[in-house]
Amino acid sequence: MAATAAFSTPISSPRLPLFSYRTPTSLPPFSISIRSSISDSPSTLSANAPPADLPLRKIPGDYGLPLIGSIKDRFAYFYTEGCDAFFRSRIRRYNSTVFRVNMPPGPPISADPRVIALLDAVSFPILFDTSAVEKRDLFTGTFMPSTDLTGGYRVLSYLDPSEPLHGPLKKLLFFLLSHRRRSLIPEFRRAFGSLFSSLESDLSKEGKVDFGPGNDRACFDFLSRALLGRDPADSPLGSDAPAIITKWVLFQIGPLLTIGLPRIIEDATLHSFRLPPALIRADYNRLADFFRESAGPVLDEANRLGISREEAVHNLVFSICFNSFGGMKILFPNIVKWLGRAGGRLHSRLAAEVRAAVRSNGGQIGMRVMEEEMPLVKSVVYEALRIEPPVSMQYGKAKRDLLIRSHDAAFEVKSGEVLFGYQPFATKDPRVFDRAEEFVGDRFVGEEGERLLRHVVWSNGPETEGPTVENKQCAGKDFVVLVARLLVIELFLRYDSFEIEVGSSALGSSVKLTSLKRASF
Repeated sequence: MAATAAFSTPISSPRLPLFSYRTPTSLPPFSISIRSSISDSPSTLSANAPPADLPLRKIPGDYGLPLIGSIKDRFAYFYTEGCDAFFRSRIRRYNSTVFRVNMPPGPPISADPRVIALLDAVSFPILFDTSAVEKRDLFTGTFMPSTDLTGGYRVLSYLDPSEPLHGPLKKLLFFLLSHRRRSLIPEFRRAFGSLFSSLESDLSKEGKVDFGPGNDRACFDFLSRALLGRDPADSPLGSDAPAIITKWVLFQIGPLLTIGLPRIIEDATLHSFRLPPALIRADYNRLADFFRESAGPVLDEANRLGISREEAVHNLVFSICFNSFGGMKILFPNIVKWLGRAGGRLHSRLAAEVRAAVRSNGGQIGMRVMEEEMPLVKSVVYEALRIEPPVSMQYGKAKRDLLIRSHDAAFEVKSGEVLFGYQPFATKDPRVFDRAEEFVGDRFVGEEGERLLRHVVWSNGPETEGPTVENKQCAGKDFVVLVARLLVIELFLRYDSFEIEVGSSALGSSVKLTSLKRASF
């Protein structure tokens, strides 16, 4: 989530136990219930001829002069236009949501920045079809960070499903998510109960409080205690993990970020040269040592699956620190932001639903009560994932000549061309979603809302499908949905309403709480 472009079996069970898992198969460790008929599956690819109702069109756009064109596009993307305006201006220019463009960072970090952009809900899903596109080394786009940042290994996020280690490593993540599954809800409530108590105390003293730093600490504490059974406070790592991880993520995806430096300096450094891995090695080794010492049962399972313990360690660091922690670091402030902006009416509905459901379950929170008695909680989480997905970009390389369709035309793509999707444009497609640019809390309530879930694709796949060893859908897809729901539940068990101030940051949103109204009923 920065998270992974990393979490296909249809999920359709109407009722779930707390969790279920069979060790280990191609099935994910637990499932969120979603009803969707086979006829809901989108048609995204024609292998031979364009549909009769769509014209065949040459892909518009060009890449400009070598080097100059990519630098010009990069500067427009980061500075003169900004990301969203960069894509919108080209949609207008070419009258098409499919076009050719250079994607950052470009030379000298990326030897070839040329891509075909897919910016609508119809064309975007081809990126999930691993029979049509290859995913090898495309997790971060047109460049791959040095493996010196991951212990010398190409970790799972960079592997194509055709590679021999993809299946065993994904099974290992399913095991990671399942082997302490009964700890997930209690450890989440422990970590985030402590967080909100601390935020309340700081708010009463200062008049406002930054949600981000405390959220980071709570996220890593939760992940460590729930998945590994180890409290980082009782280790040499102490409370240093969130700062180390944030710095380590910057070394990997810095070429895709802006961090507030003067434009010329930032572009000439962060976007033009890789930060030396040696500068972060000592800190990274502290993370790796923590996992070597704490992940014994998971490392034993890795051996059983034919994965060396050392390779498993670095994959666990990446999965928990980059994918899970990085995703929660972005997603949770976004959820608080969108709920804060939605205002008191939605807050009142959520508080009533959450408290009634928990009371009816004897004061306990479990999967059944979340699935069956909290439809609005489910909807607001899906809506947050739709309107601002934590991983906004996906890539794939055409395995063969393809025909790709948008709403309005079909396009020929040659084997070896790189396809790029900017997910917020696919999940805010106005031809799929009414009021697409608005946060509509109850958008996914009811049968009509559930039919729209196939267009929620934050996990590198439709919400109506699930991760398997054969696809690239996020192994922790249902885990992320679960913890996001738990965040909303914890908020509205404690508070009737809250108010916020919102700023920007290199990774997601900066959110400050300015008011917390304690629960009154």
